[in-house]
Amino acid sequence: MEFEKNNIHLTDYSFQKLCDLEFGINRGVYNEIDKYFYHIGIINILERRKQILRFIEFHATAEKKRVRFGNGGLRQRLIEYMDKVAI
Repeated sequence: MEFEKNNIHLTDYSFQKLCDLEFGINRGVYNEIDKYFYHIGIINILERRKQILRFIEFHATAEKKRVRFGNGGLRQRLIEYMDKVAI
């Protein structure tokens, strides 16, 4: 939570770069995650960023922080996340 609290107020570019450096989430994947949360009704950017970090951390393991979704796996993982973790 401290990581989230300290980073959700970064500029758009810096926040996306943080996701890339910390978790290996490139700009295209980041934009798709952001778009998904926006379309399901999370309009507030700070709340969306919290959900983005929680989603990524949900899929990151302790020994390997890099997150890979595979070809076409991102949408399915987002749906699974929403089913398991209610906002």
